[in-house]
Amino acid sequence: MPTTDYTQALHQETDQTPKEYLGALLNIVHTFRESVSLPSPSDSVEQALKETLSGETHEISTLWGGIDAD
Repeated sequence: MPTTDYTQALHQETDQTPKEYLGALLNIVHTFRESVSLPSPSDSVEQALKETLSGETHEISTLWGGIDAD
C-alpha cells in the first residue's frame, strides 16, 4: 500500500472516530510515533556528551551485569 493510501486510510479512520475520543486517538498516535522514532545521531552524541559532563556515567564492568556468555 503506497504512503498516500496509508495517509488516506488514517484520515478515514480519524474522520469516523467520535469527537470525544479524538484526544485519546491523538495520544495513541503520538506515543506510537515516539516509540518507533530514533533520535538523530547528532542528538544521541549531544545527549551522551551532556551525560558524561554531568557525571552520569557507569563503570564499564557493570554494563553487562547479569549476561551469561554461555
